[in-house]
Amino acid sequence: MKFRGLIRLLALSAFFITSGVGYAVADDGVSPAMFTANNLWLMIAAGLVFIMHLGFATLESGLTRAKNTTNILFKNTFIVCAGVITYAFVGFNLMYPGEFNGVLGFAGFGLFPGVADNTVGYADGGYTYWTDFLFQAMFAATCATIVSGAVAERIKLSSFMVFATVFVALVYPWLGSWKWGGGWLDGLGFYDFAGSTLVHSVGGWGALAGTLLLGPRIGKYNKEGRVMAIPGSSLPMATIGVFLLWLGWFGFNGGSVLSADPVAVSLTLVTTCLAAAAGGMAAMFTSWFISKKPDLTMALNGVLAGLVGITAGADQMAMWSSLFIGTVAGIVVVYSVMFFDRIKIDDPVGAVSVHLVCGVWGTLAVGLVGEMAGFDQFVSQLIGVLAYGSVAFGCAVGIFALLKATMGLRVDPEEEIEGLDISEHGMSAYPDFQPVSVGHIHPAIMSSGSAASSKAAAAPNYQLDRAAT
Repeated sequence: MKFRGLIRLLALSAFFITSGVGYAVADDGVSPAMFTANNLWLMIAAGLVFIMHLGFATLESGLTRAKNTTNILFKNTFIVCAGVITYAFVGFNLMYPGEFNGVLGFAGFGLFPGVADNTVGYADGGYTYWTDFLFQAMFAATCATIVSGAVAERIKLSSFMVFATVFVALVYPWLGSWKWGGGWLDGLGFYDFAGSTLVHSVGGWGALAGTLLLGPRIGKYNKEGRVMAIPGSSLPMATIGVFLLWLGWFGFNGGSVLSADPVAVSLTLVTTCLAAAAGGMAAMFTSWFISKKPDLTMALNGVLAGLVGITAGADQMAMWSSLFIGTVAGIVVVYSVMFFDRIKIDDPVGAVSVHLVCGVWGTLAVGLVGEMAGFDQFVSQLIGVLAYGSVAFGCAVGIFALLKATMGLRVDPEEEIEGLDISEHGMSAYPDFQPVSVGHIHPAIMSSGSAASSKAAAAPNYQLDRAAT
């Protein structure tokens, strides 16, 4: 009965919105009904983007070892809380400073809407000031979440918390102002619809900086430099995470239309879904061809690669261009993961490959295919990629280097082997299960870098057997 009533309410709302019955049109051409619909859609989209943080948490937990699950969930919880607060305090007005020099501007601390900011006079009647903040705040924390996965299982919790706070509060909104705040890249014609570069590549550059300064996990490479696989604790959890992210991306891209325009929103949702599916299929068969076995983790990352790739131009693509972008992203992410493994950059969840590499691809693709394709547009896209890459990477390296010199960046080897759940939190994510030693290998041997240590560290840290009751 409740669902039937909700359906009736939505149908009635749609009738009034499309027919304009009983509503006068405002001076700027936006009726109160459309103004309400715009706000409602953007708030729903904000909720969908919020769900993405649950997706990141479950994906990251599933692709890493069980002994670090509590640590990963704690980081993801902290990121959302800190991201929303810092974005309200400083980030929103740093990203949208109003009139500024195009490079750096700031409209003041806190949230203080003007008299007309919650009327149709704000943002061309698309939404209110409060809706604007809510939607953008959900984006802000994503940058640090991307970094979290790449540095998982060996970074100090306190150091990561400081990095995430600074990166979300200052670096992301400052760089975002260059395009979305009307800055110099916006004036140049650079286009990034929903953040292939502004969100994903910026977070990816931060992830790359973190992995470089931290180094690989113990046991990831043996004495000969050979890559030793470290399986995650739960592929079901990782799969749930990807499907939650896919769902959330409908809000991420669909909400970036910044109105409830039925044509623009529906087109964006279709291109987003097509690219995700194409990315998943391409990664499935590419990894199958290379390894002679179908790899679920590669297929999952292929879906995410397609989503990241389409995000820059989701509103500018048609069916074939969406499929093309997703397919290329799915192929690229497989080879990218293999490449970073071979050059000894240890990224437990493939965040650098998915968000940085495919974010760059998607941004450049706007100049290659779709409604905006052309040489001049490609040049603008390339300039934007290089500008964001150099500054985001430089800032991330600087923050991580400062933390490394002051607080320290990496946990002790003994703590890493034991697991960050115990060493950092004093609790286990799975208290109803008991850990079983892997081969009874002494910790001193495990940290020696021998082939035996690599195999021990590569195995799951738990065999989850129910404790005797």
